Amino acid sequence: MGITQTTPAPGVAEVVMDAPPVNALTVKGWFELADAITAAGRDPQVRAVILRAEGRGFNAGVDIKEMQRTEGFEALLGANRGCYAAFAAVYDCEVPVIAAVHGFCLGGGIGLVGNADVIVASDDATFGLPEVNQGALGAATHLARLVPQHLMRAMVYTARTATAQQLHAFGSVHTVVPRAALREAALEVAGQIAEKDPFVIRRAKESLNGIDPVDVKRSYRFEQGFTYELNLSGAGDQHRDAFVSRER
Repeated sequence: MGITQTTPAPGVAEVVMDAPPVNALTVKGWFELADAITAAGRDPQVRAVILRAEGRGFNAGVDIKEMQRTEGFEALLGANRGCYAAFAAVYDCEVPVIAAVHGFCLGGGIGLVGNADVIVASDDATFGLPEVNQGALGAATHLARLVPQHLMRAMVYTARTATAQQLHAFGSVHTVVPRAALREAALEVAGQIAEKDPFVIRRAKESLNGIDPVDVKRSYRFEQGFTYELNLSGAGDQHRDAFVSRER
């Protein structure tokens, strides 16, 4: 369990999240994920990286229970920096990252998927930002890469989710497949990329990042500032405490 990395096919690295019960990552887990993705991209033998998960869903964001049982602001600050590092690792990975999404993709999961190069999803996958329910903000930067602007705003305000089929219609999800076929679909896309000249692919990734209209790292850091404000106001603790109480 935790964060693991394997090489399931020539030129393809696979980074897997497995943090039961819902893949809500601890502070340590976010940094481990960032390190694994960065290391995979730096390996000269790797030409594509698959990011996927085991368990009930792809990712449920930060471990709120860890945050609430930790004194002071250490866990909050750690989670914010860990998420920033993991999202940036996906974006800055030297080779394309294919996100294979099943079940729920929430909060920090949106940050990972929104920064990925290609998304394949199972037909049971849903995507959303429940942040306002937890007294926090963040990853609207990444949700805006997945859905149109006004839908993104509605999803942030209401915490509603969107389906894989909807995202496929928008063009942000490459393929929707039955859950049992998800890993194979990701391997197929990764294999197509791995067949290309690795020098050219790495330059293609660098060039596409260079022409992005939004600086995703700066934009997300701006959002995080409002999470700090909500926490200082007491709203963050209030909503996180309520969440933990409901989960007991």
